[in-house]
Amino acid sequence: MASLALAAQGLPEAQAQEQKVERPNLIIVIADQRHYGLSKANGYPLDTSPTLDSLQQEGIAFKKNYCTTPLCVPSRISMLTGRWPQAHHVRMNLDASDAFFSQDLYQVAKASGYRTALTGKNHTYLTKDRVDVWREFGHDSGYMAPDAATQSGAFEQWLKGLHFNVAMEASPYPLETQLPYRITSEALRFIDETGDDPFLLQVSFPEPHDPEQVPAPYWNMFPPESIPPRCAGPEALQHMGPRAQWEYRLQQDNFPATEEQWRRYVSNYLGALRMIDDQIKRLVEHLEKKSLSKKTLVVFTSDHGDYLMDYGLGRKGVGLYEDLSHTPQIWWGYGVKPTPQVNSAFTSMADLMPTMCEAMGAGIPEGVQGRSLWPLLRGENFPQEEFQSIYAQVGLGGLYYDDQDAVPTSISHEPKRSGSWDELNKVTQSGLQGMVRMKEWKLIYDMMGYGQLYDLHHDPCELMNLFGKPQHAAQQSRLMAELAMWTIRLEDNLPTGPQNKKYQTKWPAKHNWYSPYRHGAAEPQPYIP
Repeated sequence: MASLALAAQGLPEAQAQEQKVERPNLIIVIADQRHYGLSKANGYPLDTSPTLDSLQQEGIAFKKNYCTTPLCVPSRISMLTGRWPQAHHVRMNLDASDAFFSQDLYQVAKASGYRTALTGKNHTYLTKDRVDVWREFGHDSGYMAPDAATQSGAFEQWLKGLHFNVAMEASPYPLETQLPYRITSEALRFIDETGDDPFLLQVSFPEPHDPEQVPAPYWNMFPPESIPPRCAGPEALQHMGPRAQWEYRLQQDNFPATEEQWRRYVSNYLGALRMIDDQIKRLVEHLEKKSLSKKTLVVFTSDHGDYLMDYGLGRKGVGLYEDLSHTPQIWWGYGVKPTPQVNSAFTSMADLMPTMCEAMGAGIPEGVQGRSLWPLLRGENFPQEEFQSIYAQVGLGGLYYDDQDAVPTSISHEPKRSGSWDELNKVTQSGLQGMVRMKEWKLIYDMMGYGQLYDLHHDPCELMNLFGKPQHAAQQSRLMAELAMWTIRLEDNLPTGPQNKKYQTKWPAKHNWYSPYRHGAAEPQPYIP
């Protein structure tokens, strides 16, 4: 079925009234592969993100936010469509064109009279003909503006020479050649050229995703010797199974210095966070200069995390570890009223789309599975049980590849780039796992019936699997029920009626929340509908 097979369906009738609603500007800021919690506002000892910390203090940070799946394309499509991978049909990075939905955020915005733009990384099904301004960047090159710094081309050639590995020296080119600086410059240009029309702007930084590199003054801003101890080293791989061990071999086969230089990896990564933060500062100061800060709703997030050398692993790959699935979501600006009640809420990347729909006064399209956070952002009451847990998944299905298959690491080498390798491949993405997070607990269950249960309060590194332990049977049962609920709820619900009057789906009209329709308590009940 075509990617946008349902795009021609009409918007909900509520959108016919959007012109009567004040329409804020909307800005989505994305950092690619951004590990959660690496800022002073979240207890980290190094000052990597002072601007984001300030926005978090003035706005709202959902501290229990998770991506729908820890890899780029499916997660970013969830952000745009409000649907989990099993519904939008994209579960890996190579099939973005298979995306299935009724309407995405850009379509809703354009129908609501918004001017739209993407500056930075795309990595979805979006194409330049679907937005008003398109300034695309990848991980080693991007749009070259007429007034770009003269050394920008040379910088891109140097960047390509890193082969997506960690740099052992500072970038020899100035900040103005770096992708985040150029991306932000294009965002500011778009804002200046838009005038009084409301706009939807995606500012999508390829960093801190590999290659881990930074120029002065960010090089050694956080020296390797200042890096805090990691959660666990390669010795923990014995607890993580054969696929994680295979990924470690892949990494070391292609860039043997990775483990030896793990503190350099983290040092460069943290420097990139500060570089990004300074670009966000440029963006915020420009909004204030243009008197737009109170008219603009800004969200900062990431598509997934990074192992950040925990367990000896860089990048991402196997499993649903907190390093990979726990992501930031910070809201600031128009309509946001900080309240402590939101601290307990579990949220998702998929919630971003319906939230912005409501912020612009538009209805939430059919097929959206995420829940609007707009009432939470505005300081209004909300049902706690609606946000008592969250779900994520990973894997392409089928059986796991294991040691018996003797898959050589060469299957994920990049032959045209010496030393380059891809951690997302048939081994690391084999099988299928679903995860539910609830309170301090985490449950993972897979297609083989294998279970994992972690008490993250006492075991933040997820090294002690409590699944099947009699003393945790009640907790395990409760989480299994929650996992079953999410699994059923997230089945693809498109296409839907009314193709004729016999079948017409009843959608949750209020913020796409299910709990207001629940009979009885939040716990599973013997209720017959």
